[in-house]
Amino acid sequence: MSPAPSRPRIRPWLVVGDLALAAAWVCAGALVKLFVYGGLGLAGRPEAEAVKVSLSIVYMFLFAWLEAASGGASYNPLTVLAAALASHGGPAVYLFTAFARIPAQVIGAVLGVKLIQLTFPNVGKGARLSVGAHHGALAEGLATFMVVMVSVTLKKKEMKSFFMKTWITSMWKNTIHILSSDITGGIMNPASAFAWAYARGDHTTFDHLLVYWLAPLQATLLGVWAVTYLTKPKKI
Repeated sequence: MSPAPSRPRIRPWLVVGDLALAAAWVCAGALVKLFVYGGLGLAGRPEAEAVKVSLSIVYMFLFAWLEAASGGASYNPLTVLAAALASHGGPAVYLFTAFARIPAQVIGAVLGVKLIQLTFPNVGKGARLSVGAHHGALAEGLATFMVVMVSVTLKKKEMKSFFMKTWITSMWKNTIHILSSDITGGIMNPASAFAWAYARGDHTTFDHLLVYWLAPLQATLLGVWAVTYLTKPKKI
């Protein structure tokens, strides 16, 4: 008889890893834009998006390696929330995720934005909502739902190839980001969205809370439930 699968354990050191990765993530995204628009001078040119996507895939591989090397640290609250829900770790894992890991990611993202703005004052103000709050919530929620479904499916399939898993995830995220970038910025990361909104001073508005927090969190719950339901073995 095969041994029963072990329940997920609470690993306190992940809080430090979450904070560091969240700070590095917002800095990486800002540096890519500075390099493409400023260093290469491609602002307003069609090839700028292709260069940005290519560079983003490179640092997505880097962050995927850092996540694996750190034992599960992450820069995105939706990633750790989806993992906690999909693993059925129990109330302790959920509480640790909600009250320790996600706040650490938010703090790390804020520190990252402050650092990049201090180093490069012309870095910009981050993505902004260009439509109504309810339209934006629908777009951000749908984008998150699609990304979460692919990520959780790959995890449940236990794909062994690190390269293929990261390649599929990064290409899918970039595709969804491009499709939703003109509406909400295609962030799909409440910590990063909060950090830039905090720097602008509009992090407590109804639009921000609805579009970048409530909609993605609900979409994550729905995405995990959908994958769990669709991949559940049928009873005979």
